Parts: sequence; C-alpha cells; structure tokens
Amino acid sequence: MGQQEKVSTSLAGAVSEGISASLAAVDAELDRRYPGDPGTRQPVHTVYVPGNLFAADTIRTWGDQALAALDEHAPDAGTFARVLGLADGLAEDVYGRVRAKLEREPIEDLRVDFEDGYAGDDEDHDAARAARLITEAYADLGAAPYMGIRMKCMEAAVRDRGIRTTDVFLSGLMEHGGLPDGLVLTLPKVTYPEQVTAFVRLLEAFEKAHGLDEGRLGFEIQIETSQAILAADGTATVARMIDAAEGRATGLHYGTFDYSACLGVSAAYQASDHPAADHAKAIMQVAAAGTGVRVSDGSTNVLPVGPTAHVHEAWKLHYGLTRRALARAYYQGWDMHPGHIPTRYAAVFAFYREGFETAAKRLSAYANHAGGDVMDEPATAKALSNYLLRGIDCGALDTAEVDALTGMSRADLDRFARPRRGDLTATAQ
Repeated sequence: MGQQEKVSTSLAGAVSEGISASLAAVDAELDRRYPGDPGTRQPVHTVYVPGNLFAADTIRTWGDQALAALDEHAPDAGTFARVLGLADGLAEDVYGRVRAKLEREPIEDLRVDFEDGYAGDDEDHDAARAARLITEAYADLGAAPYMGIRMKCMEAAVRDRGIRTTDVFLSGLMEHGGLPDGLVLTLPKVTYPEQVTAFVRLLEAFEKAHGLDEGRLGFEIQIETSQAILAADGTATVARMIDAAEGRATGLHYGTFDYSACLGVSAAYQASDHPAADHAKAIMQVAAAGTGVRVSDGSTNVLPVGPTAHVHEAWKLHYGLTRRALARAYYQGWDMHPGHIPTRYAAVFAFYREGFETAAKRLSAYANHAGGDVMDEPATAKALSNYLLRGIDCGALDTAEVDALTGMSRADLDRFARPRRGDLTATAQ
C-alpha cells in the first residue's frame, strides 16, 4: 500500500454553495430548454398523401406498389445491389429485410395533407373522414406507428381554413374514441415565431374544450422560408420558434422545394444536397440540439416510374441522398411516392448493418472498461447506443444480435443513450 496522500483545501464550503446558488437559475433554464431526446422512436420517413386521396387501404396500397416495383425492376438481391452499389455481403440481408418491411410496416409515419398536396373540393368532409379512417386504422392494428395531418399555414389568406381543418380533424378523433398515441400535426410555412405561438393558443383552446391534459397536443414546424432560418435582425428564427412552441414542438421538417424557391434556386437545382439546403439544415440541427426537437430532411421529386433504366437512376439518386442525410445525422426524410420506399429502407438498413459490429464492440468495450483501438468518451457511448437503438426500431437490426454482441438489454442501451445531465460515468448495469 502506498502512502496516503494528504488532501488540502483552501476554500470554505460556503464558496461552493454560493456558486451553486448563483447558477440555480441557469440550471433550471438548462433543464427547461435542453431536456434531451425524448427517447421515443423516430420514424425514418414521413409519407404525404393528399387529404382527398387518403383511403382506408392507403398504407397497404403503398406497400404493395413498392413490392411490385421491386418485382418489376429488381426481382432479386443481386440486381438491387448492383443498382445501389451495395456490398456483396449485404445484398441478400438488405434485400430480404426491405421486402419483409414492405410486407409488415411499409410506412412508419403518414401525414394526410391539406396543404400543397390537397386538391379536394370539400375540406370539412375530407378532414372528418381522415379522423375516422385514422381511428379505424389504429383500432384494426393497420395504422402506421405515427399518423396525422398537415393543415394550412397561419398566413392570413388561409389561416381560418387551417384552423377549421385542425378543429374538424381533432374533434373527429375525439368523437371516435380520443387522440391516438401516434398522433402528429404538422404546421407548414412558418415564418415568424408569433405564428407558432398562435398555433399553441389554438391547441390550448382545444385541450381546454375537451378536458385534455395541458400539452397533450404537440406539432412539427415545417421550415420552408428563408425567414424561418434568419430573421431580419440577424438572429436564428428557428431557435425562437422552438421557444415559442412552449415545449410542444416535436420536429423541424425541411421543405426542400419551397425553401429552395424562396432563395431563387432554379428548379433544376432544387435538391436536398444543394448548398442552400445544407446551410438551412445545419442551422436547424444546431438550434434543435438537446431540446428534444428532432430534425427531418426533405424529399426528392425525381420519381422512380417508367422504364427500368429510369427507375434505376431514380433509385440510385434517392439512395444516395438518403445515405448522405444519415451521415449528417438527419435520420428522417420525406417520401413522395411508393417507389421511393424500397430505397429508403435499403439506405437505412445498409447504414445500420454496415456499422453494426463496430458500434456494438466499441460500446461493449467502453461499458466493460476493456479498452481497444479507439478511446471513447461518454458522449460517444451515447451516440453508439442511439445508433443501435435506431437500427432496432426501424428493423435494420435484431434485438437478439445486438444483445449477443454488446451483452446489453434494451434497457441498458437506453441508459447509455439518455444519461442524466452531467453524468459522465454511465455504465451498463
């Protein structure tokens, strides 16, 4: 035994107490503004279906059309892999998982659209019908994990219509049994934080009218204007929007084409990998970090339809854009056509399958203090856990194989993924 070192201090305990007292307001503000990720599943995509076209069989129809596209244009794993550039070792696994996903859960998040995509002539009827069909889908276990509507925005020309559609839809849900757990609302074309505040007041009024818990209704904010990123005074408007949502904001969704057009980008160059898109999403990402608000990428308008050669080119483009987004930590995007779903899932599954073993071994080494060729820190362990959890949630990874490589249960992964603030010593139990 070595000699016990003498420990000396120079400051009275009152010094530490005084510092803590002076920072109490900051501590409370950190907890309020930056609660961290909510720990719920984040869908890998959002599918938009016009309110006048949404039907009871929409989800199954999209899955069947996606499977038919595979049957016609990539009937085997080898063809699919060559089109997308998948490694030989991943081809069979990814292709099999994609087909299984299209059979089991073709859509993870569906938005019935009453904004740009809507072309009906009786919006009241279509909103009420959407409420009934969504309620029935959840009752019959045929729903996507998340479903809801995109209403019209809070601009003067369409404000009253957007408010009424929101009321008709939510009232319909209440009449048919209540609000489903997977309910999502999307507020588009937000330019000023005051528009977010106005939507909060609308939701508060609805909750009060139906005796719902305050804060029961949350919503996504769609970023489609330059002013939503940079305000006239030079501040980041999107950060103020999150604050204006008073804890109700669940996501920031990038609107590829409206935003690009707002900046004057020519139609041929409006894409999610344009420098203007990268700038906007980077601001969104920084503003949302730690707040529990999730960021979603936009979509591509190049549809995989027509001759096989064109379908393959469209698939290649969509796969590449999705992989690019995943590498930049945009774990969700929009899909506008059933033909996009095979490449959405192929990109997501390949992303998690490729890095699975390395991530699992690094996390296991960290948790067991085993060392290795990479020196990881608690923040990296959090990222590794989240990576594995996202892979499990979407179907890219199986719980059993993650358990086998990490020696951790889902609860263990959750503890690493969401440590308490300031906890730098989280370990698996």
